[in-house]
Formats: sequence, C-alpha cells, structure tokens
Amino acid sequence: MSKLTFQNFEISRSFFLKNVEGMDEKIANIQPEGFKNNILWHVGHVLLTAEYFMFGFPEKSTHLPMNYVELFNRGTSPADWKGEVPTIAELTDQLKDQMARIKELPEERLQEKLEKQFFDFKTFGELFNFAVFHETYHLGQIHAMKIVVEKTSVIQP
Repeated sequence: MSKLTFQNFEISRSFFLKNVEGMDEKIANIQPEGFKNNILWHVGHVLLTAEYFMFGFPEKSTHLPMNYVELFNRGTSPADWKGEVPTIAELTDQLKDQMARIKELPEERLQEKLEKQFFDFKTFGELFNFAVFHETYHLGQIHAMKIVVEKTSVIQP
C-alpha cells in the first residue's frame, strides 16, 4: 500500500470532479423522489468526510468552514439547512484544494496506527482506502440522481 493507494485516490477524485464540475446549480439542488439528499449535499459530504479522514477535521484542520458539519455530516439533510450554503463551484474548488493537500501527504503516513480505531480500520492506510471507496459510492449516488433529475424535472432557466 503506497503510491498505488494515492493513485487510486487521485483517479477517484478526478472522476468525481469530472462529474460535478460545472454542473448546473439547479440540478445540484433538486432532491429527487426516493432520495434522502440532493447532489449538492453529496458533494459537500464527500469533501467533509475526506477532511475528517485525511486531516482530522475539525480538531486538526481548519481548511473548511465549521458550518459544513451542520450541512454535510452524516444524517443531515438539505431540508434542515439554515444560513448560507456553498455553491457547487465553491465545493468543487475546495475538492481540488483538498486533493492537492492529500497528494502532499507522505507515503509513510499510510503505515501509521490510528489514534482511535474506526470501524475495523487500524491504520491510516486502511482508512485512506475506505475514503476512496466512500467517494466512489457517493459518485454513484450523484450519477443516479442526475439521471433521475434530468429525466423527471422541467428546469426553467
């Protein structure tokens, strides 16, 4: 587990960005029937979760606004959003910045033991691999939601 692990992350993040970059804000904010969230939530959730996993947000990282916890944490919903919500473009820029910071992590970090076990993961490398899986899972959700929204919604300019 080394350069390949980082390459896997870069591949998944690149595909993720390719699918959300430049997306119509209206599409990103529609919550289709049968789904718990909208595309914007999924994008913010992926950003927030990777920041938790990779950089120990919010205790050890200040790269994201604190209100992202209320907006994008597990169990939150766009129906409960209050205050200012970032745009898809803002989240995309933050995902790119985050990817650059992740690429700067030293390879040796993958072998580090986690301070506290997360699920069955004991090392940072195992958690890192889970982050890749998590990102691709949400990319699938975004892909499905976009198809449903485009097929069922009449979006006015």
